Amino acid sequence: MTLSPARLTLVMCLSEVLTMAGTMTVPALLPVFIEAWGLTTAEAGWLGGIAHLGYVLAVPVLLGLTDRLDSRKIYLWSTAVAVLSCAGFALWADGFWSAMLFRALGGVGLAGTYMPGLRVLSDHIAGPRAGRCMSFYTASYGIGVAGSTLAAGLVAGAGGWHAAFWLAAALTLAALLLGLALIPRTVPENAPPSLAALFDFRPVLRNRKAMGYILGYTAHNWELFGCRGWLVAFLAFAAGAPQGQVPAHVTALATVILMVGVAASILGNEAAQRWGRDRFLTVIMLASAAIAAVIGFASALPYGLLAAIALVYGCTITADSASLTVGMVGAAGAGRRGAAMAMHSLFGFAGAFVAPIVFGVALETAGGPESVAGWGAGFLTLAAAVAMGPLFLRVLGR
Repeated sequence: MTLSPARLTLVMCLSEVLTMAGTMTVPALLPVFIEAWGLTTAEAGWLGGIAHLGYVLAVPVLLGLTDRLDSRKIYLWSTAVAVLSCAGFALWADGFWSAMLFRALGGVGLAGTYMPGLRVLSDHIAGPRAGRCMSFYTASYGIGVAGSTLAAGLVAGAGGWHAAFWLAAALTLAALLLGLALIPRTVPENAPPSLAALFDFRPVLRNRKAMGYILGYTAHNWELFGCRGWLVAFLAFAAGAPQGQVPAHVTALATVILMVGVAASILGNEAAQRWGRDRFLTVIMLASAAIAAVIGFASALPYGLLAAIALVYGCTITADSASLTVGMVGAAGAGRRGAAMAMHSLFGFAGAFVAPIVFGVALETAGGPESVAGWGAGFLTLAAAVAMGPLFLRVLGR
């Protein structure tokens, strides 16, 4: 079956949203797990970040293989791994270490779906519309994150956290069936002649323009996933919720914050095409750093005012996302696109893995999760990271 570019983009976006049903279930219910399993903030940070370590370990192999194998096969097998991670968590997770295992497995599933899905699009859609289609796809990640957060909060509130993970497993299974039916096969062009060449990432590391976007994406992901990992817990603290509880209005606000980021990602890429990609990225990343530096301390403000600041932050924190990825794809050579995507994900999600842990350590060191100073220190780590993005773009983009 041959799909038009618009229909293929719609299929890939819908499949990605469903595949991500389990990605935010733990962060959305983090206060519940902290209370139920007696976790420290450092352990909570590890639980929030371990999925990204699984991603980092798997992505060079899985994305490198897209330069030689059908991306569809990699996508579908990885979706099956994501189903297993959600169902396994519901069945067997009963503490820190078992939860870590299934979260790491979920990261492996994400590694074989998110960027390989982008590879499917880039291989089947060319010309000026390719960048716009890719920006819609990368924005679907944000929709998946928001949907996962909302579903986890609502279902866990009604039936407990096990039910939230069973729902995530069912939705991810639906993504697998959709992919089997509609995702087209891909025949890689200009494939490296050997497996050794396939996993030789030196040409990507020597591509200064591509590496500027890759390291900028690392700074972006540090901020983005550090925030996502602790967002619900932060809002629950600011709302004065009892320990171990996540009120429905907190989940709803977190979902809205994540959803406004979806539109910001798409519009950010459009703005970058109009005003200059590097110039736009510099402005938006510095603006996001400025908000991150103050939002943790703003938890002492009236909740309505904090919510307004958080909504603005939800825009700045994602407005650079699609533009960084589209810039990287454009800077990569056609025969090494999979390798470039692998490095993009490897560096980016290494930042995503470390960020929640560093946030949790700063939070604990500066006063703990019941103090304004603690949350201020946690968000300062995000501000420092994203402020490095413009430096990477400027130095390597020359």
